[in-house]
Parts: sequence; structure tokens; C-alpha cells
Amino acid sequence: MALDLIIRNARLSSAGPDNPAVDIGVRGGTIVAVEPNLAGDGPEHDARGKLVSPGLIESHFHLDKAMIIDRVPMQPDRMVRDHMKRTASIKHTFTAEDIYARAEATIEQCVLHGVTHMRTQVEVDPNVGLLGFEVIEQLRKDYAWAIDIQPCVFLQEGWTDVPGADENLVHCLNRGAPVVGGGIRYDKDGPGQIRRVFELAQHYDIDVDFHLDGGHDVKNPDYPQVCEITDRIRWQGRVAFGHGSRFSCMPVKEQAAVGKRLGESGVSLAVLPATDLFNGGRHMEHSVMRGVTDANTLIEHGANCTISTNNVLNPFTPYGDCSLTRIANLYANVVQRYGPKDLGVCFEMITDRAAKVMRLGDYGIEVGKAADLVVWNEELPSDVIAKCALPLAGFKRGRRIFLRELPTLQRPR
Repeated sequence: MALDLIIRNARLSSAGPDNPAVDIGVRGGTIVAVEPNLAGDGPEHDARGKLVSPGLIESHFHLDKAMIIDRVPMQPDRMVRDHMKRTASIKHTFTAEDIYARAEATIEQCVLHGVTHMRTQVEVDPNVGLLGFEVIEQLRKDYAWAIDIQPCVFLQEGWTDVPGADENLVHCLNRGAPVVGGGIRYDKDGPGQIRRVFELAQHYDIDVDFHLDGGHDVKNPDYPQVCEITDRIRWQGRVAFGHGSRFSCMPVKEQAAVGKRLGESGVSLAVLPATDLFNGGRHMEHSVMRGVTDANTLIEHGANCTISTNNVLNPFTPYGDCSLTRIANLYANVVQRYGPKDLGVCFEMITDRAAKVMRLGDYGIEVGKAADLVVWNEELPSDVIAKCALPLAGFKRGRRIFLRELPTLQRPR
């Protein structure tokens, strides 16, 4: 059998530790065989009995405002929460070339860390216009060889009574944007914005992804309205939101109820640990809250959850190296989860559970699925999270897109 690629001696992330290694055969960008001792001819990559997984997925990212931390005013005091104001203060300086260069550098680092799919939030507020959307559309085409990028257009700084805001967003939807979102916290009519988002989603038959239920005030959460509308218009499995940090301030019994409600409505949550850690608890002088929701608890009660990076090197999150495994490790530390079971769920949140959010029908290591694969120098998915592992190689539709050599000690002779 002639093949375009054979990955030999692969330990599948979906298999248990006692299962034997297999070979993965690829033709035309698609997996055509997963079996031991595959008989075939073609270029080979020896995984040497190490873990092979589907590509990682960034389910909630902001490419258009990545890498601007060196251009914004410094934060005057730790207890000040002014990341929105500082970001808005430089948006007028953005150009297409500037956004492209920053987003391109970010994409390349994500790819080198094993990411093959990304949903990126794209701001189309009047103070930046359609620049971000147009650039991301170009990058989506330019980097299709390495990563599938799914833009979600939204208004970060307010929608209600903002001249030109609704028109900008509708323009992007008319041009084929596949997901619509919202920044509820910064709108004077949050419930009205939620209703408008769903109205547009129905009209254009697209998915929904909000920024929702951030902060620490547990009164009057937004998710019940989102779930109610999702159920009423039958949009289950097509709705997600990021943050949900206020759930971390609830007793576990109440968190369980949130998980059950989200699960019943098919609404997914992306936990964003780096951003929520950096911005949470700024009203507190000491014993500062962590503000990162334990997604494992929500999952145990029926919800689908993911872990994602959100921001890289901007006022919302002024650090980051685009390593999604590092973000997942950070999450596990904060919510105090460890061991093969819990960390295995963490790995699911950056792979299969994120694929469910993005409705990727061709994702996974099975015959007939796209050959988007990552090789790790580990044996278990939980090890990848526990060790902030770096991938050794990545393949997009069966074509190798990066290779990382292991460092070697230079021992004295």
C-alpha cells in the first residue's frame, strides 16, 4: 500500500497505557489506517513508542491584540483594573501591517507548540473598524497549511447605542464570519446584547461564543439567560463562552448546579486561567482570590469545558509563550488537580472537548479523519500536562509542519 506518511510505533492519546503501539497511515491528508505493523510504503516518522495525539486546539484566543504590551501605558498600581482602557488607548494606532505581523508571530509560536486549530475572537469596534477581521481572514488563508483558524467577530467595548458598532459586525457576518460573540460586561445593556447575538446567529445560521460571567460577583449571572435562549431556539452544541470566573466564587454545590445547567443546554465554557488569574481579585489587598473556575467539577456534572490561552503579551495578560500545555498546567495548579484521571481531563479540554466546541467533524485519530497529529516525548496525556511538555513533531493533513530536536547533555569525558 502506497502512503504519503506512516507514523510508526505510536501510543495513541485515546488508548490506555497498557495498549500496544500502532502505526498510523496517511494518504491525501486523511488517516487511512491505524493498526499494528502496518504494511505500506512511504515516508516514515518513528514515534518510538511515545504519545501521538490529535493537534491541540485553542478554543478562545485574541490574535488581533497579541503582543502589544510594550506599546500601552504601564499599569499605575496592582489594585487598578484598567486593562480595557489601556488597550483602547492605542487601538487607533493599529494598521493592517501591524496586526498581521503581531498575529503572524503569535500563530507561528502556537503551531510550534502543537496547535492545529484555533478559534480567535476578532474585535470590530468602531475605533478599530474591520482591520482585524480583514487581517485574520488573510492569515487564515496564508496559514491554512499549518492551522485552521475560525474567527468569531464581536464588539469588545459596547454595542448598545454605539454608532457604527452593529453595522460593523453585520458586515463581517455578510462576508462569511462563522461565529458571532459578545462582550457583555462592557455593554450598558448586557441582556439586550445577548438577545441580539442570538438573533444574528439564527439569521446567519452560525455559532455563538460570548465573553461571560467574569469577575467575582455571584449575583445575577448571565449564563441562565444564555441557556434559556439556547434551549428555546434549539442552538444546543453551538454556544460557548469564555471566562466564567465568578463560578469559582460559588460553593461547590452551586458549581455543580452550573455544570448541570450548562450540560443540559449544550453550552460550553472556556476557562482562561492566565487572564483570570492576572485580573481577578484586584479589589483585594491580601488573601487574593484565584478567580479560576474548576472546570473539572463542571465536567463531572455534565458540562463541556475547555482550557485556552486567551491573550498573549497584552494588558489583559502581559506574558505568554503560546504554550497551551503550560496554560493547562497553570490551570491544574490553580484548581489543585493532579494525577492521570484529572490531568487526563485537562488534556481532553485542549483536544477532544475543544473539538466539540468548534464542531470539528474530521478531528481525531481514526480512519477517515484529518491527519492533524502531534508527537510527544511522553507516554500519557497526563504527563503532557504535568510536565508542560513540548511537542517533538507536528503534522497538518499528513505534512510535517515542525520538528523539535531533544536537547542532549554534554557529559565530561
